[in-house]
Amino acid sequence: VQLQASGGGLVQAGESLRLSCTASGIIFSIANMGWYRQAPGKQRELVATITSGDRTNYADSVKGRSTISRDNAKNTVYLQMYSLKPEDTAVYYCNTYYRVRNFWGQGTQVTVSS
Repeated sequence: VQLQASGGGLVQAGESLRLSCTASGIIFSIANMGWYRQAPGKQRELVATITSGDRTNYADSVKGRSTISRDNAKNTVYLQMYSLKPEDTAVYYCNTYYRVRNFWGQGTQVTVSS
């Protein structure tokens, strides 16, 4: 299983960014997918999840500012983030819990300057 995340970068506060994560080695259409993040000195935390049935869940900190979506034809999950804040600065990780195992991507850095 491989999860390849991309789309991170340096943006200014208030701007938007879209992260992508392409999966291989799984039957993507039945996989629940998620985005997590880890800021320096902090624990990894949930950002958003999307089930195989397109049910979504968001952390309170990003609710209303983020949209998670998936394209099963492309084996890709997206995280569109709006109105970014400096506190959104973190390494963002793609995740799937697939057939009773947890898999993580390599992470993509998002830095939001004030």
